[in-house]
Amino acid sequence: MKSIITSTTPMLMPEKRYLKKLYGNNPDKIEYQKKRYDNVSKEFQTHFGKMQVKYFSSPGRTEISGNHTDHNHGKVIAASINLDSIAIASINNTNKVILYSEQFDEPSKIDLTILHPIEEEKGTTASLIRGIAKGFKNHGYNIGGLNISLSSDVLIGSGLSSSASIEVLIGSIFNHLYNADKIPTEEIAIISQYAENNFFGKPCGLMDQIACVTGGIVTIDFHDPCKPLVEKINFDFASTSYSVLVVDTGGSHADLTEEYSGIPTEMKQVAEYFNKEYCRDVNLEMLLKNISKIRGKIRDRSILRAIHFINENERVEKQVKALKENNFNLFLKLVNESGNSSFKYLQNIYSPKNVNIQGISLALALSDIFIQKHGKGACRVHGGGFAGTIQVFLPNNLIDEYKQFVSGSFDENAVKILSIRDKGAINII
Repeated sequence: MKSIITSTTPMLMPEKRYLKKLYGNNPDKIEYQKKRYDNVSKEFQTHFGKMQVKYFSSPGRTEISGNHTDHNHGKVIAASINLDSIAIASINNTNKVILYSEQFDEPSKIDLTILHPIEEEKGTTASLIRGIAKGFKNHGYNIGGLNISLSSDVLIGSGLSSSASIEVLIGSIFNHLYNADKIPTEEIAIISQYAENNFFGKPCGLMDQIACVTGGIVTIDFHDPCKPLVEKINFDFASTSYSVLVVDTGGSHADLTEEYSGIPTEMKQVAEYFNKEYCRDVNLEMLLKNISKIRGKIRDRSILRAIHFINENERVEKQVKALKENNFNLFLKLVNESGNSSFKYLQNIYSPKNVNIQGISLALALSDIFIQKHGKGACRVHGGGFAGTIQVFLPNNLIDEYKQFVSGSFDENAVKILSIRDKGAINII
C-alpha cells in the first residue's frame, strides 16, 4: 500500500489535489468527496476528539471476465472502481478496535485479546476486524488498538465487493499504523479472505480482495490459490470514451447458497472423472472425446459448466492480450461471448427453482437489443449470478439513452455508472 502524502497534523483534511488523484477532475465529484471526508472527520471528532489521524481509502471492484473460474483454479480479470470505503484512524494505545460507521447505529468494539471466531458476530464488520487481526498475528505481524470512523459508498448486494473493500481497508490501516507499510498487498488480500471465510462466514474466493487492494485493471491466475499470479494491465480505459455500467435487477440473493455452491461442485465432478481435482487441469479435447461416457455418470449441466470454464479461462487470456494490444473492439466482442457462455453453459442467470423471476435475463435481453441497435457495446452477467446485477460497456454518449430505455423495467436508480480507478487501498494523508 502506497501513501500519496503523509502528515502528522491533527485532523488535516485531504486537499483537492490529492482527492483528484483518486476521484478525477470532475468538480461535482470532488465536492461530493470533500463532503464525505468532512462527515467522517466530524464523526471521528464527536466520538474520539481531536488527535493525530490518518485517512484511508479502499475501492470496490468489478469483475470484467472469468465468471466462476477462480474456484476451479482459473484466470480472471477484475478492476477497482471509483466507489470506495473511506476511514479516519488513529492508534488508541489499548487492545481494542473501536469503529463507528454511518451505516450502523451501534459501534463495533473488538477486544484484540480474543482472536477466535464468535458465532454471534458472523456476518458483521466486527467479525471481519477480529479475523483480520487474527490473520495478522498468524503471519507474524503487529496489531494494536485503533479508533476508526468509516463510511462506504460501495453498493451492498451489487456485486461490487463491499465486504472486500472494508476488509482490505482495515488490513491497510493495521499495515500502515502498526507495520510501517511493510506488508505486501497480496498478503493483505490473503489475510482479508481468511477473515471473510473463517470469521465472517462467507466462502469467497480471492479475486475481490486482490482487485480492491491492488487497483486498476488486474488479471489474476489462481493455478496456485496460495500464491496467485497478479499482473496489473496498463490500459487507459478512460481513453476509450466508454463507461462500465452495472444494472441492479432488484433480485434477492436470499436462498441462493445452494445455487452458488453447486457451480464449483459440478465443475469438480467433471474434473474427478479424469482423476483431476479442478477443471483447470481438464482441456476441451479430453472432455469431447469422453462425453458419451461422462453422460452416463454425470449430469449434462455439469458438463456444460465445465465447457464454460474451459472456454472462459481461454477467453481471459484473449482479453488480456486484446487490452495489452489496445484492441478494445476485440475485447468487447469477447465480453459478449463471456455473457453468452454464462447464459447457455454456466446457467447462472436465473434460479431453476423459480423460473418466473428472471430479472437478469430481462436486463440482458434489453441490453442486447440496445447494443444491436447502435452497433456498439457489450454486456454480461456480473458476479455470482442468479440474481443481482449485469455489467454493460457503453460509449459515454449513449448512457442517458440507455438509462431511459431500461428505466421502464427496473428502478430509476438501477443503472450505476462506474469508472476504473488506478489506485487500490491507500493511505491518503
